[in-house]
Amino acid sequence: MEEHIEEESGRRELPPRPAEAHALEVARSLPGERIIATTVGRAQAARCLAADRPEAEVTAWFLDLFLHDLASDLVGDQGPGLPKLVCAADMPSGPYDLAVVPLASGGEAELSREILQAAYHQLAMGGRLVAAVDNPRDRWLHQQLAETGETVRVRPGEETVAYIIEKTRESGRLRDFSCEVVFRDRERLLTSFTRPGVFAHRRIDPGARHLLNAVDVAPGTRVIDIGCGSGSVGLGIAARDEAVEVFAFDSAARAVECTRRGAEYNKLPNISVKLEAHGAVPEEGAYDLALANPPYYADFRIAQLFVSAAHRALAPGGTLLVVTKHPSWYVENLPADWDEVAQEIVKTYHIIEAVRRG
Repeated sequence: MEEHIEEESGRRELPPRPAEAHALEVARSLPGERIIATTVGRAQAARCLAADRPEAEVTAWFLDLFLHDLASDLVGDQGPGLPKLVCAADMPSGPYDLAVVPLASGGEAELSREILQAAYHQLAMGGRLVAAVDNPRDRWLHQQLAETGETVRVRPGEETVAYIIEKTRESGRLRDFSCEVVFRDRERLLTSFTRPGVFAHRRIDPGARHLLNAVDVAPGTRVIDIGCGSGSVGLGIAARDEAVEVFAFDSAARAVECTRRGAEYNKLPNISVKLEAHGAVPEEGAYDLALANPPYYADFRIAQLFVSAAHRALAPGGTLLVVTKHPSWYVENLPADWDEVAQEIVKTYHIIEAVRRG
């Protein structure tokens, strides 16, 4: 996510991060004409492998549309010598001869497990999985690969370590990492769905709960849920009145999948969901209420993207509600473009309210 907003304009070339560079080095020594690669950057491994093997079918799989679009700006038109870029909730179907999976040592463990499981499962018999991590003293990744029952070959590096396994047996039963979360909003019990990589997996985020509690909506209100995650906020608002219209979006393909699934499961036809990385909404300037629970990292650059999206979406006089643990940035910056900026403390969270200036 750090690269999620890095170089939003200018789109400069970047070298691969250490784990991806090491995975690429190892993958180049292995055969394969149908290749799947994940990335911790901008698909550098997939791009290099596609350039090396112009007759090969190389696919770079993204879970986040913003990162996909950053890579797409660098790749340009897809064709011979270029990888196919795919943003989807699940790994595109194989079989593959070669899977390349660089990982970050501080990444989400369940997500890494699910990606490794999918990569091994999608390999053709005799296909190889190359995985690398930016921790030369790694044990965790080695253990995950050993649990396939295959021999794990080690390729140590100074800052990283890479591993190779060759598929010699069919995959066992695949583990389902998804989760149903039942929560109450006012008088109704609702079910949301989460998966690894979705905010927040296996729970309702306390900030989302506080945001729901802070909102009252009248029939006919048009609501935008920015960065909807698992969709708990949008689902709760849509369930209060069938005459309320909710438009939810997220750049994470799995978040969109989970929110859409929640809308169908709870029978809420008044919520629509879109995979969107740049804050575009249908009928800009026509919404009454924008809700957001932005992440706290990246020096508030993601928060700025959320606020800008809300400003474009709302009609003059429309209200923005943000939940955060770090209110100072909003209190200092919103008054330049918003009216009636106020904050309310709820336990360890702050609800920031602002009105779109006419």
